[in-house]
Amino acid sequence: MMRLLSVVAGLLLAPGAVAHDFWIEPGSFRPAVGAKVPLRLFVGMDFAGEPTVYLPDTFERYAVIGPDGERNISGTLGDDPAGQFTVSRPGPYIVAYRSTRFTVTFDTLAEFEQYLEKEGLERVKTLRAYGTPKGKIIRENYSRSAKALVITRKARTSSPDRALGLRLELVAEANPLLTDRLPVRLLYEGRPLEGALVVAFSKTEPYNKLKMRTDKDGRVIFNLLKGRDGPWIITTVHMFPAPPKTNADWESVWASLTFERP
Repeated sequence: MMRLLSVVAGLLLAPGAVAHDFWIEPGSFRPAVGAKVPLRLFVGMDFAGEPTVYLPDTFERYAVIGPDGERNISGTLGDDPAGQFTVSRPGPYIVAYRSTRFTVTFDTLAEFEQYLEKEGLERVKTLRAYGTPKGKIIRENYSRSAKALVITRKARTSSPDRALGLRLELVAEANPLLTDRLPVRLLYEGRPLEGALVVAFSKTEPYNKLKMRTDKDGRVIFNLLKGRDGPWIITTVHMFPAPPKTNADWESVWASLTFERP
C-alpha cells in the first residue's frame, strides 16, 4: 500500500515542478499474433521515469484499438505493468489513454513564467486573459492524453495511426518503421492546432531532441535520425485560460505518442 501511495503521489505532482512527460511503453512494439502485451505507464523526462500503476480513478479512457475494434484495457488495482492486451490478429494496434484532471499551483508569477518558457508556452503571455491571477497563487488544471503504436511482426501497413478523439492528440501520418521522414499532425478537440511546440527524441539519445512548431494545418515533419533505432516519443502541451466556473486560472492538456523505429 505504501508503494501504491508513493506512485499515486508521483502521478499527481505538478508537471512544471518535476518531470512532466507521461507516456505508454508496451512490453513489445512488434509482438507476434497471440502474444500478450504488458503496458507500462511512466511519468518522467528524457525517457526515464517512475512507473504509474493501474488506477481506474485516474483515467477516463484506457483502451486498445485494433483489427477487432476498441477494447478497454483491464488490469488489477495497483499493478505495474498497468494492464495488458492480447494480439488477436495481424495489423496495427493503438493504445490510447486519457487521464482525469489534476491541479498544480505556482507560488509566484516568476515561477509560472519560468515554467511557460521551459515548455515553449511563451504565447500564453500574449493572451488577453494573461495578467493578475484570481488569487495569490496561480492554479492550473491539467490532464494527459497518451498513445502508443504497436504493429505486429511482418505487418507492413502504411498507416498504423489515426485520430481517436482524444482532447489533444498526436497522429502519425506515416509508418515510422518504413520512413525516416515522419509527418505528424496535432489536433485539439478534433481540429488542427497551429503554433504548438512539438518535441521528438529517441530512447537511445534522449538529450538530442528534435523541436518544431506546428503549421496552420497542425502539422510537423520530423526527419528521424538514422542510427537511433528503438523506442521514440513525441510530446507536446497546449495551455489556455481555464473556464470561468473553475477554481483555476489556466488549463493545460499534455499529449504523447510512442512508437518504435526498426
